Amino acid sequence: MASFHVADASEYLAITGWGIDDVKLAKKAWVFVGQQCKKFCISPVNYEFEVHAMSAEKLPFILPAVFTIGPKISAIGDEAADKEELQAQLLLYAKLIAPLHHNTSHVHDLVKGVIEGETRVLAAELTMEEIFKGTKTFKEKVFDRVQLELKQFGLFIYNANVKQLVDVPGHEYFSYLGQKTQQDAANQAKVDVAEARMKGEVGAKEREGLTRQNAAKVDAETKVLSVRQMGQGLKEELAMKKAGWDKQAKVAEVEAAKAVAIREAELQMEVEIKNAMRQTEKLKAEQLSKATVQYDTQVQDSNALLYSRQKAAEAALFEQMRTAEARKAQADAKFFEQKMAEDAKLYAKQKEAESVALVGKAKTEYVASMLQALGGNYHALRDYLMIDSGMYTEMARINAGAVNGMQPKISIWSNGGEAGGEAAAGSALQQVAGVYKMLPPLVSTVHEQTGMLPPAWMCTLPKDGAAN
Repeated sequence: MASFHVADASEYLAITGWGIDDVKLAKKAWVFVGQQCKKFCISPVNYEFEVHAMSAEKLPFILPAVFTIGPKISAIGDEAADKEELQAQLLLYAKLIAPLHHNTSHVHDLVKGVIEGETRVLAAELTMEEIFKGTKTFKEKVFDRVQLELKQFGLFIYNANVKQLVDVPGHEYFSYLGQKTQQDAANQAKVDVAEARMKGEVGAKEREGLTRQNAAKVDAETKVLSVRQMGQGLKEELAMKKAGWDKQAKVAEVEAAKAVAIREAELQMEVEIKNAMRQTEKLKAEQLSKATVQYDTQVQDSNALLYSRQKAAEAALFEQMRTAEARKAQADAKFFEQKMAEDAKLYAKQKEAESVALVGKAKTEYVASMLQALGGNYHALRDYLMIDSGMYTEMARINAGAVNGMQPKISIWSNGGEAGGEAAAGSALQQVAGVYKMLPPLVSTVHEQTGMLPPAWMCTLPKDGAAN
């Protein structure tokens, strides 16, 4: 039977067994028959060490450190590639480290070995002075190297607190170096104070002289700039006035030329008008009546033709608009009908797939429960399913149809007698066993009367006709 398992907030489930190739990690899952589920904690753990190392000059020292280490899990907002990498790291942790949680000293020794090994290798490459002056860089290199080694176990350093380097008794290098540094700093401070005092006095005198020089220079430059600005202002004012005068003169010249041209055009127009009037009067006198009649006729014909063409064009346009609207309405209706039909087909297929999936799941659970009830006997399960599906009943119906109208040989058999019948009826398994005992004579009788042989998976008939 299946059981449902749920992990705590700081736990994961590691599932192995039937249907799983390697290890399946989950927060909650169904665990079926043939599978095994173990819970493991992912909370970080503090490891405190005092690492003994030696510099390139063979000088020993102690590096106290506290590391907070544990598996790293994905968080909301991580990229897909980062989540896959973190999942792989968590899988390594579940395989290599989680089984050792019952023995905390083993995990402690593993982490300590990695940290001590990387610290000693790094310290052997540096002198004691390089380690002392570059303590921050040394700590960062230790952190990076340890993280690189722990990654292959699925472990991540959440925090690393490396304390001040400590001397080994008998080798007080850091103590003497600290005293030397303090004395050098004190001496340098005295020198810096004296130099600062001297520079301050000299600088004050220099600033006073420079201030006076700058004040005189600024006054002189200010006066020169004022005079230049006044001259520039007068120059610009004169230029603006000259430009105004030039503009007024040019405008007056243009307006005078324009007035002359307008007057000449007016006079020429008056002459042409008078000439045209005389010519018009002459033409009117000659062809007034003829031109009037012809003009009226042409105007009427043109108006009639224009009206008929306008009406025809309006009718054709109206008909085209009605045809286009009808086609659009038909296309919209057809598209809507096709869309509804496709949506209905898609919905029906989805429901059919869901029902098939539910039926398959129900059959799987039913077969698993029956197999467990039969004690894992696949042959008994097969026989029961054949009986439950009515296969033997169908076989009997077919055989009865085959011998209909014949004079068959009648055979009578028993499944073990009448005694204990009521007790046997009380157990489903005993009923299946009784039916199973009835199969050999039934198959032999069918063969004798019809000549039909049973399937090879059911049984075989020897030469004498008795089923095995």
